[in-house]
Parts: sequence; C-alpha cells; structure tokens
Amino acid sequence: MSQTVERAMRLLRELGDGDRTLDELAAVLGVHKTTALRLLRPMEDERVVQRDAAHRYRLGPQLFALAGLALERRGVRAVAAPRLAELNAETGQTVHLAAYEGGEVVYIDKYDSRHPVRMYSRIGLRAPLHCAAVSKVLLADLPEGERRRVAAGIDYVPFTANTLTTPKALLAELAEVRGRGWAADRAEHESFLNCIAAPVRDATGRVIAAVSISVPDLVLPYERVRELLPRLLATADAVSADCGLAPSRTHDPEHPPRRERQ
Repeated sequence: MSQTVERAMRLLRELGDGDRTLDELAAVLGVHKTTALRLLRPMEDERVVQRDAAHRYRLGPQLFALAGLALERRGVRAVAAPRLAELNAETGQTVHLAAYEGGEVVYIDKYDSRHPVRMYSRIGLRAPLHCAAVSKVLLADLPEGERRRVAAGIDYVPFTANTLTTPKALLAELAEVRGRGWAADRAEHESFLNCIAAPVRDATGRVIAAVSISVPDLVLPYERVRELLPRLLATADAVSADCGLAPSRTHDPEHPPRRERQ
C-alpha cells in the first residue's frame, strides 16, 4: 500500500471515531497540517469527507453511500432483511446480523430496540471475538485448526467479571456452541447486557452469518431473554432456507439438530 493511501485510510479511521480539526488529523499522522490538507482536499472534493463551518472534518455522504452499496451487495444481508425486521417488530429488541470477514466479526445490519435503554452498536462495528454471542456462533463453525489458531491469537480483554479470558475457556465454549446450535453472551461484553445468537447457513451448510437479539437486563433478565430463543432460531432457520439450505441439513452429522441446554 502506498504511503498516500495508507495515510488517507488512517484519516478515515480516525474520523470514524468523530469529528476532528486539521491540527488533530495532522497529529494523528505525525505530519505538518499542510500535508494533511493535501490528503483531505481530494476526499473533500469527492464528498468522502466534509468540513463544517467550524473547520472540523467528518465523514462525508459519499463514503456512506459506498458503504451502503457494498453492504447491499452482500447477499445474506438483503435476503435476511425482511426476517430480521419481523423479529425486531415481534420482540421489540435489538437485532443484529454479523459476518466473519478477514479475521474479524463485523455487524452488517442492525434493527434498533423500541426501548430507551439499548445496546450501543452500529453497522460496520467490530464485535469482540472472545465474548460476543455472534462471534461465538461464527468461530464455532471454523475448522478445528483455524478455531485453535484464532483462539490463540485473541487479546483476551476482560470487559466484565464474566468475560472468557483464556483460549482453553473459549474453545470449550465454542465446542458447546457447535453442538447446541446457538450462543449466549451473558454480561460478558457489557455488564448490563445479555445476548443470544444463532447461525445462518448457506446451501452447503456453511455458517455465513449470525443473527442475534441483545437486551439490557433493565428490560429483561437473562432468563427472559432465553425465552426468545425459539423465535431467534426460527428466524435463523428461515433465513438459512432463503439462502438455499435444505431442511434435511438440520440433521447433518456435522451440524446436529438444535437443542436447548441449561
């Protein structure tokens, strides 16, 4: 990657965290502000970034348009959309769709809760690999060697007292997820939040996405969130069928029938 492209990408990543002044962006790159300005001007001309009246820079509408176009071209997002909207409407809770790409789990769609207390997330945000329910679903489907490699390379940040903090603990959890067909995040990433997630499979039976329901414990305790599991599994199965998975694949020896487990 050329230095110019690398610097431009660093500026965009920085602006993804919020508005910045020219001086702040120059400091991120460690260059004079005239150098930063030369990078920003063509992006501003193309509306990839914008500058407001206070001379602060932010991400521009063309970037969002391109991101939206890229997401729409991910087939599973378009196929899943009506099912996820229905799940969101029926439960009133936050619904996510996530995918595993380039060693990262990324939220590719989101339907917000109707409640004022809700999970902070956004489309394009990366989910932690060792504690998010969607991550567990996606990692559980990886071949064993790759699962072990990924688990060994994770930075096990202890977000809460419930966070898994070792490769051994994560691999044991992934084995359970692989067997039962769904995953949970019981206050592992955020102390006030519980999530359940289920896999979406393509025609070959491969997991291509994960659907989740996320609920603050002020709205529902974990036991009540678990009561939403049948509806979540039905949604994931319906999306999988829409993606071409035959119903008989539910009984594939590699992917045994789903069952709840206390």
